Formats: sequence, C-alpha cells, structure tokens
Amino acid sequence: MTTELTYLVATLVLALVQVLLPAAGRTLEFGIGWNAGARDQTPPSHNPVVGRLERAQTNLYETLPLFIGAVLIAHVTGAESALTLWGAALYFWARVAYIPLYALGVPYIRSLVWLVSLAGLILILVALFI
Repeated sequence: MTTELTYLVATLVLALVQVLLPAAGRTLEFGIGWNAGARDQTPPSHNPVVGRLERAQTNLYETLPLFIGAVLIAHVTGAESALTLWGAALYFWARVAYIPLYALGVPYIRSLVWLVSLAGLILILVALFI
C-alpha cells in the first residue's frame, strides 16, 4: 500500500473518531439511556465542547469526499508523486490538529490549520494535472 493510501486509511479512522467524540460527549451529558433510546428529541447540549466537536466533524465531512477522490484518482492513474505524498500528509496532520483547536475554541490558528489541510488537498489535485 502506498503512503498516500495509508494516509487515506488513517483519515478514515480519524473520521470515525470524529463520529465517536461528540457522541461520547452527548452520552456523558444525557446518559446511556438517552444514547440507547430512539433520540426522537435531542435536547440542546449545554457543553460548548460537544457542539464544537460536532462542527469539527461536519467540517471534515465537507472536504473528505474530495480528499478520498483525489487520492484514489492519483493512485489509479499512477500520478502519485512528491506532491501527492506531501498533500496527503498535510491534509491528514492538519485535520488531526484541527480537532483539539476547534474543541478548545482557539480562533485564527484553527483557521490557519484548516487552510493547511486545504493546501494539502490542492497539492494532490495539482499533481493530477502535471
């Protein structure tokens, strides 16, 4: 498996972690009975970290399909290069850093880290055209 595909797998694991983090926060707040129930009416969380973790998850899901597609196209077409390697690494590690920055409510730096992940995605896409 190439390094880019390894980063793709790691990013999918990260996405799963981002599903579990806010769910765990809500379970801690509302109890296991709420989690096991139908959750027809989810009360608003009073913990701002839970909301931030949910928004961080949504943010990942906005670019994740693009990352998956770009890495797979690079692999299938044989376009993997230093650009795709750096792009995948930047995307993954920036997404890892983004979670605690968002959860802690760190402004500006969080946005810069998001831009790094976007730059990583763009590097992969550029590699497809050169």
